[in-house]
This record gives sequence, C-alpha cells and structure tokens, in this order.
Amino acid sequence: MSKHVIIIGGGIIGLCSAYYLQKEGHQVTVVDKSNMDSGASYVNAGYITPSHFIALAAPGMLSKGVKWMFNPKSPLYIKPRFDVDFMKWAWAFKKSAIASKVEQSIKPLLDINLLSRDLYEDLKKSKDFNFHYEKKGLLMCYKTDKVGEEEWEVGKRGIEEGLKVEHLSAEAVSKLEPDVDLNIRGAVYYHSDAHMTPNNFMQDMLLFLKKNGVSILKNETVVDVTMTSQTISKVITDKQQLECDEVVLAAGSWSPQLNNKLGLKLLLQAGKGYSINVKSNTKITIPSILCEAKVAVTPMDGFTRFAGTMELAGVNHKINPVRVNAIADASTSYYNNINITSKEKLEAKCGLRPCSPDGLPYIGRSSKCKNLTIATGHAMMGWSLGPATGKLVSDFISEKKTTLDVTAFHPDREY
Repeated sequence: MSKHVIIIGGGIIGLCSAYYLQKEGHQVTVVDKSNMDSGASYVNAGYITPSHFIALAAPGMLSKGVKWMFNPKSPLYIKPRFDVDFMKWAWAFKKSAIASKVEQSIKPLLDINLLSRDLYEDLKKSKDFNFHYEKKGLLMCYKTDKVGEEEWEVGKRGIEEGLKVEHLSAEAVSKLEPDVDLNIRGAVYYHSDAHMTPNNFMQDMLLFLKKNGVSILKNETVVDVTMTSQTISKVITDKQQLECDEVVLAAGSWSPQLNNKLGLKLLLQAGKGYSINVKSNTKITIPSILCEAKVAVTPMDGFTRFAGTMELAGVNHKINPVRVNAIADASTSYYNNINITSKEKLEAKCGLRPCSPDGLPYIGRSSKCKNLTIATGHAMMGWSLGPATGKLVSDFISEKKTTLDVTAFHPDREY
C-alpha cells in the first residue's frame, strides 16, 4: 500500500531513505533546513567501511578524551561544559565503552557495512547514476610499532570475521603507492573498503529523486508535529503544514531537537569533523587513515581530501583554525611531498556527525510513536551506511521483513 512519507533531513540518510521508499511506490517528501549543498554529507571522507567494525565507544576512549580535552589539536576534542544532555550522553558512553559491549556490536556493524557496500555497487551499476566509486581498499598507516600492533590486532579480528586484511611493511606500501613518499613504519591493509566523492553522489541522487516525483523542500525547518494517540498526522514547518501517513527522522545532529515533541529520549551529540581539499596532484591512489593523527586521506574526483577530528562542542559550524592546521600538519608529516596551501586551509569545511553513546546508529521504530521511523546516530559511518539505512527504513514502512537483523540498532535500547 502506497503511503505518504515525510522525511525530516536531506543528508545521505534522508536521500537514501527517499530512494528506496520511492522504489517501493510511496509518495515521498524530504524536508531540510538547509540548502542541501553543505554539511557532513558533503564534506566527509567518502569511505565505505567494512573495516570499521569496532564501535567508537571502545575501552579507553573516554580516558583519552579526558586527556585530550585540554589539547585543542588532539584528534578527539571535548569542549569542557556543563550541559545536562551532554552529561547523560557521556555517562551512557562510559557504560558502553566496555569490551563485552564492543564485542556484541562487531557483527551488526560489519553486516550493515557490507550490505551498504553491496547496495552502493548496485546503484553504481544502474543506468540512473554516474557517481565516482572505486574499490581499492583502505590503508591504516602507522608511524610507531605500538600503534601498528594495535591496528594488526583489529586486522586479525577482521580476518576472523571473513575480511581480507594484510599487514604490510613500509616497503610493501611503497609498491602499492609507488609515486607517493610516505613516512611510515607500515600499514594494515583492508581490501574490503571502497571510496567515493560525496558531492557527486548527493547531486546524482537529488537529480534522480526530483525526476522521479520526490518532493524536495529546501531551507524549510520542521518546528512541530501534530500527534494524536502516538500517531503523527501532520508535520509543521516554518512555512506550511504537511499531512502524512509515516515520518522518518533523519535529521542527523539536529534530531534531538524533536525529542520532546515526539516523546523520545535519543541520546546524541554532534561530533564536528573538518576536511581540506587539495587540488594539486598528490599522486595518492589508495585511501589511507593516518592512525596516530586520526586523519583520513581520500583520492576523490579531481582532488584529494584530508579529513579528520572529532570535536564534541555542541551544534555549531564554527571553523576552528587550530584543528584545521592540525589536520594539515599531520598530513604533511606522513606524506613527505604533500603541500597544503594557506588558501586550501582557509577554504576548509566542517560537518556535524550525530554520535550515539555506544557507537551504533539508531534505526527502527520507537514505542513512543506508531508511525515514526528513526534513522540517525551513525557518527563517522554515516556515509558508509547510507544505502543500507535507507533500505531498512523502506523495509519498516513497507511492512516487510528487514533485510538484516536490526535488534542492535533499536532506538529504545538501554545503556
């Protein structure tokens, strides 16, 4: 049965949800407060990451965050502040950052990443799209033996889970990247991963959706909902009222702003990340993560992107030049022949990634509302998990058996 679905949020998750819902024959409207040409869905590293099967809320991460709190150049920066929502999130993060919970999350994270990669490849094969997509794997480059050992422990676990992973010497890496002068001890190489140019895909998807009857409402903010008997009948924006049968909450870091309206208790914090686009030919061909610095490097369509940092400082788009410079400095310390210009650093962009306390996204229906499907909290894997999340959202609303087990992602889960 065709339903009228309102999707709140027009980032990668919202657009992929619209795509699969439209394919199922639903009438879809996407509402976004922005012009839909900036933010996390446009400035991310473009990674498709089966390699990222260890949740952000891992043992030791909180203590690192506290240590790094006083270093504005650190990979993870937590702005000291008294905020009730942040304190609740931090407490839930602490309870989640234990080995047993991380272990439980490995299979769900790997399964949804692999599903999403397959769906991206299906989209790439379609005559409807022409976006940049390459499957060249991911190099986890390290400078110290200690970090190399830590990364290889994760790599060995990846092998146990069925991934192809190799531990490479610096010489072996240089054979894969013969035109790049890397200052590293070695790398753990995941063959499973792929990469894209985010802006290409977002423009392709927007064009497809418009051509196929999806209504796209830009620069329109959802301010309220009309709700009766735990059912939303209208979504109210700052411009109009929209009647609906179903609602998808895919508003990323802004999702908690609707918590009270919908009776939800989503714990989310905005994790700001930055990216610098380098237009000169870096000759980098394989995506890499510079492990000690937590910087992602991606060869994109016409440029190379250097991205990184996780800044928990509330919802804002202020560019912190100290953190931009930290990314640039780290990049040039790993790549001997890379030059990032002052102009490129001044043109750096940022985006807000919605982070749940346990590092798992929220995907599914809450008991608080009968016709609401939640799709947010993907943190640094939002880009990777876009198609899989969209497919699962469509499964819920079309009342089909979900493509994979989503128990671990339930929005009402306890911490």
